[in-house]
Amino acid sequence: MPSTWGTHARRALCVGAAALLAWCAAGPAVAVDDGAARAADSGPTRAVDDRPAWSVAPSAGAGSRSARDGGRPYFYAEGEPGAVLEDTVSVTNPGARPRTVTLRGAGPSGTGKWLAFAKREVTVPPRTRADVPFTVTVPSGAAPGDHLGEVVARGGGHDERVALRLRVSGPTLSALTVERVRVDAGAGRISYDLVNRGNTVLEPRVAVRAEGVFGELLDRGARKLPLELAPGRRVSLTEPWGGMPALDAVDVKLTVTAGGGVREVGVGSARLVPWPVVSGAAAGVVAVVVGGFVAVRRRRRVEASSER
Repeated sequence: MPSTWGTHARRALCVGAAALLAWCAAGPAVAVDDGAARAADSGPTRAVDDRPAWSVAPSAGAGSRSARDGGRPYFYAEGEPGAVLEDTVSVTNPGARPRTVTLRGAGPSGTGKWLAFAKREVTVPPRTRADVPFTVTVPSGAAPGDHLGEVVARGGGHDERVALRLRVSGPTLSALTVERVRVDAGAGRISYDLVNRGNTVLEPRVAVRAEGVFGELLDRGARKLPLELAPGRRVSLTEPWGGMPALDAVDVKLTVTAGGGVREVGVGSARLVPWPVVSGAAAGVVAVVVGGFVAVRRRRRVEASSER
């Protein structure tokens, strides 16, 4: 006959295993955020009623219409190293009081120092537009490709900025890499880095695909990212993943394309395990097994006492 000890031990282990399977099957999935990816922020957000009563934009030519209606969203210039390029910035004051605005250049790698304004400070009468010429002097040793800068106007404690894109003549290369692809189950998202390895400004598009043990989990077509990736710049981005499985082994593939024939693929993988559920179930199994052992020992002591 099998011993009392062996019978009770087997029962305890079977009960513990059944508890673990039942807990994992009924455990809650990890909560995720299914919101849209946030666009890259180009500067501090300002309330509508806190905007300055003036505007700055590339000049639209002669006339009295607002500089914001000029049709050029940014300044663009192209020339060889050593060239001096010219353009005009317009400051419009639609208010009833004069406005004094200071102008300066800004940009990475000292690009802002290439700009020189005919007037660094301009006072614009009420309901008037002032056009201020400026030059962009390309250094003789400037690398070919795209260089980014800004025309910055400050007045009344506010800054207004207009982008400047300068292309220096010479060989150009469009290239990027997709790096550090990661699956964040707790936040319900895929994280990755894009790095511009060429010398042209890129406007990337990304497509997302994910597969699990039992097939496709996510297939998101290419969409344009709300950013311009300057040469040499690295940016960290995320893609939301609503309905990410709580328990699976997933492989993620990001396909990024851009002008100039750019097409790069980044991959990542993750093993998704609901650790809080598993930990709780494991604790339950341990408690059941220990309880079984204690019960068996007590019964053995009782039986031994009865025999004596």
